[in-house]
Amino acid sequence: MNRNILHLDLDTFFVSCERLINSKLIGKPVIVGGTGDRGVVSAASYESRKFGVHSGMPIKMAKQLCPQAFYIRGNAGIYTKYSKQVTDILQEQVPILEKASVDEFYADLTGMDRFFGCYKFAKELRYKVIKESGLPISFGLSINKTVSKVATNEAKPDSQLKVDAGFEKIFLQPLSIKKIPMVGEKTFRTFCNLGVKNIGLVQQMPVEMMISVFGKNGRIIWERANGIDRTPIIQYHERKSISSERTYGRDTTDITKLKTTIHAMAENLAFQLRSGNKLTSCITVKVRYSDFQTYSKQLKIPYTAADHNLIPQVLELFDKLYSRRLLIRLVGVRFSGLTEGHYQIDLFENTHRTVNLYKAMDAIRIKYGDRSIMRAATMGEGSRTIGGQGNPFNGQPPIVLAHRHQ
Repeated sequence: MNRNILHLDLDTFFVSCERLINSKLIGKPVIVGGTGDRGVVSAASYESRKFGVHSGMPIKMAKQLCPQAFYIRGNAGIYTKYSKQVTDILQEQVPILEKASVDEFYADLTGMDRFFGCYKFAKELRYKVIKESGLPISFGLSINKTVSKVATNEAKPDSQLKVDAGFEKIFLQPLSIKKIPMVGEKTFRTFCNLGVKNIGLVQQMPVEMMISVFGKNGRIIWERANGIDRTPIIQYHERKSISSERTYGRDTTDITKLKTTIHAMAENLAFQLRSGNKLTSCITVKVRYSDFQTYSKQLKIPYTAADHNLIPQVLELFDKLYSRRLLIRLVGVRFSGLTEGHYQIDLFENTHRTVNLYKAMDAIRIKYGDRSIMRAATMGEGSRTIGGQGNPFNGQPPIVLAHRHQ
């Protein structure tokens, strides 16, 4: 029995999420990524790609190529929310789901042809995702992961493509060798030096020659070029950690800026925990100095998702870690050892007022953005890249909690 492997990819995912939030961005060139001197493009709309912009490109270069684009710093919390929504939809519908990335999925539909047509089922699933999430999504369907992924990329944007069993080589033959997963720029240049630019020529090459040129990867590339891929679907399991990092545009020893950044990260990550109905049992703080030496400290804690428990512990770890007093390039915070559970279970010793305060704060953040309400300690230059899309109140300042909450 032939396998039926479905590959799904949310089209320009970060851009599509931003367009759900702001419909004025629809049809316009949009670029998501870091906007500082060291920033890179995380996602580019199809409108901006016409100007040569692509992911991984320095923002400086993107602005030269497409100065008229809308440049957005991005919001990990929003993207995580939409990714989880799509993941939940898919998990309910398919027997085995692999989540390859925040916006990319594989599903094994093998055996479903006896009950449904796999292609018909995949189309209905795609329409369900679009209807319930509002996000465009494309898919490819074939007998293996490689051909399905290539098919998805050929189907984009916002479409679908099936490669019937036995037609894998014919489908791949005219395509560029760069279409094969794992063929990067360096490998592509090597192929060009051999006079090989399309997959059809690779199909004609002896596998021994591929191995002699590319080593053990040569066989894998040759097999994929010939539509051979036995890689299994790996069942998706939820992540066990969340993290946030900040690379400064200029290395710094400004302790106020550093602590503001750490404080803002901890506050934002705690909100993400509560939004996902998660609790953490381990905190890690990371520091990278200007000489690229990186150090971290970790602390096991009782399960919690409350700011007033997490923030002091994070700041204490940072104080213990930052002993060299050298210029710092990067700081980061990670919460791990996650488990399902409502954050109120660690607030039983606090007043009902405390519980209601967290509820009210989170309700405002969910409605208006995760930087719409914040502690005074997290305001300032050190927190400007943490969390959401700047000011969600059309020119009005965010709500600030100026009192100390213990």
